[in-house]
Formats: sequence, structure tokens, C-alpha cells
Amino acid sequence: MHTLKEHPINLHEMYKARKVIGEFMKPSPLIKYDSLSRELGFEAYIKHENQNMTGSFKIRGGINIMSHLKEKKVSGVVTFSTGNHGLSVAASAKLFNLPSIVVVPVGANPIKIDLIKRAGAEVIEAGRNFDEAAEVVSEINKTKGYYYVHPANEPLLVNGVGTEFLEVLDEVPDLDAIVLPLGGGSEVASAVVALKLIAPHVSIYAVQAELSCAAYQSWCRNKIVSSPNHTFAGGFATGTAYETTFNLYRDKLDDFILLSEEEIVQGIALAAFHTKNLVEGAGSSTIIASAKLREELAGKKVVLQLSGANASASEIKEASKLSCFYDGIIM
Repeated sequence: MHTLKEHPINLHEMYKARKVIGEFMKPSPLIKYDSLSRELGFEAYIKHENQNMTGSFKIRGGINIMSHLKEKKVSGVVTFSTGNHGLSVAASAKLFNLPSIVVVPVGANPIKIDLIKRAGAEVIEAGRNFDEAAEVVSEINKTKGYYYVHPANEPLLVNGVGTEFLEVLDEVPDLDAIVLPLGGGSEVASAVVALKLIAPHVSIYAVQAELSCAAYQSWCRNKIVSSPNHTFAGGFATGTAYETTFNLYRDKLDDFILLSEEEIVQGIALAAFHTKNLVEGAGSSTIIASAKLREELAGKKVVLQLSGANASASEIKEASKLSCFYDGIIM
């Protein structure tokens, strides 16, 4: 059984990852939106990670770890996911000709299951929740010798994700703040490592759903805790914080914003109006979260990240019912 956990999470490794990832994808667009800037009261730049292959930031981590696993000559990879992480593992494994298995809970979104299959993975439906699905992953890990790609406790994945923030600083070197969604925490953790070293003045804000706020609760208590996990937004749907990422962001965030389910839907509508992009709930959450920080961010240069594009039909339908879908006004 192979292990890559000895790799450190640091700026040097992120620059190395950037060279690897650059062979497969271009930097994602970073666009200043004037209409959104006027509405929010600051210079609003959108980092379009939703326009990467697989439609999310996670592909960066996937490419980085698969490049190392290919060198180690692993027999394959396995993980559990109902969404963007599984899609990233499937697509990046295919790039390096590695077989992959993604375990999903029974009853998972059939659209995302189909996307994962199309990306190249074998999908196994097992268990009623992530914990039970994780047991199946462990069994595959033991019996087939496949490498278990954890969605957060994986240094090479975090280093790959961190390349996003090197791109941000290339284009907006005088950045004042960044707002990021937090699920497993790989993105927020890598932002802390990159930005606090290169541009320590940059404020970092995390966003999570009220109904799935384990990371927020952990941050408040300064220790990892579990909490109920009921949000519709898959990118937020974790019932616990994860050790590797939590230990990086636990004392480095400027603030943590929680959103109701209704506010998350508003974010989808606002992204559609101002950027003409259909983005999933967690992916568009930074827009409505930054509205709650208007006074603190007034007049500053702020990057809001759109982390994922894989919205369900029901998410888009609910967002289209809101007036801000058509007028862009933040309620």
C-alpha cells in the first residue's frame, strides 16, 4: 500500500504543482464585474474556478496527486464523494491512465453519478451516508491495493488547489481580501498557506451553510467537532472538520460567514445575473456572503470565488423564482 502523506503543504510544493497542472489546464479566468462592484460597494473580482475542466477547483488537486501516484506506479485510486471531489478523482485519474473507483451513498444525485461515470470512474453505490460509504472505500483500499484519495486529509491535493491563489496574486497583486466557500477545507487551507506567506495583509473569509456548519463550529471552539449535516448545497455537505485542513486555517481566518438555505439560493441567482454563469449553491455562496461584509470590505479589492458549476436542476429552478435572478439586486 502506498502513502504520500509525507509531502509537506507549503509554498514550494504549490509552485511545483503549478508546473504539473499547467501541462493540462490554463489559469481560470479572473474578471472584475462592474455591476456586482456597484451593488456590493467594493471592487468585486470573480475567480471562475467553475470554468475549469470538471467545473470546479478540485481538479487542481486531482491532477497534482495523480502525477505523483503515476510515478509511484499505484494500481488505481479510490475515494468516496457525491460530487466535485469524485468528479475530479475520476477525470484526473483518467488523464494519467489510472483506474478509479468512486463510492457514493445509495440514493445520491443520479446526475452527478452519471458525470462521475462519464469522467472515467467505476461507481459503487453503498451505504446510507458518507460514513458507511467510507467503510467500503477502506475495504477496496485493502483488497485491491488502490490508493485512497481523501477529500481533505491529503497534502498533495491541498498543494494542487493552492495554485489557484498564485494565479490570483499574479493578476491582482494589490488584493485586499478573498472570500471562499468551505466544505472539506482544502481551498481555504491552501489559501492560508499561499496568501499569508506572499501577501500577509490579505484578509481571508470562509463561508459555510447554517445547516452544515461543522467547520464553523470547530473554528469557534478551536477543536474539531461534528455537527448535523443537512444543507442542499453539496459543496458544504460535511458533518465534520478535517484534521489536515483545519490545522492550517483554525487560527488564520479573519471571519466566518454562515448562510441560510434561502441565502445560498440567492447566491445562485446573483451569479447568474451578474456573471451569466450557472453555479451550484456552495460555488456561488461568496457573493451573498460578501454582501454581509459590506462595511468591512467597502472600497477594497476583493476576490470572490465561484468554486463549482455543477448545479442541479432543482437548484437552478429555485434560483430562477427569485427577483434577483432578473434584476441582480441583493435582498
